[in-house]
Amino acid sequence: MKEKAVYYFKNGYSCSESIIRAAIDEGLCDPVLLSCATSFSGGMSSGCVCGTVAACQMILGFNYGRDNIRDNEVCAREKAKELVDKFKEKNKVTCCRILSGGLEGAARKERCSKYVIDCCDILEEMLKAKV
Repeated sequence: MKEKAVYYFKNGYSCSESIIRAAIDEGLCDPVLLSCATSFSGGMSSGCVCGTVAACQMILGFNYGRDNIRDNEVCAREKAKELVDKFKEKNKVTCCRILSGGLEGAARKERCSKYVIDCCDILEEMLKAKV
């Protein structure tokens, strides 16, 4: 999934859109989420929560939230916390403004590619878990 997400990220999709697009390709979420992901890029265009984290939260909600596709009763909020904790283990913060370091253009794409990869790795690990 991460290879696809990085490809999409480097070819016109935002960070949040690239993860959702790759997840759609992998059958992990519904295509309708792609348009929802647009507003989460660039920390919701305000530098807040990293768009990669937001996209993964949408996918986790789709898989574990109320009336989820897995037909289970796992608490999506527990999964949400787990994702944030794991991302922070790797990157210390979830704030887009801090993570992107004020970079723009190609330099920002290069830096943020790491966060796309990290989130995909974390998400895939979480979705492979039995619960």
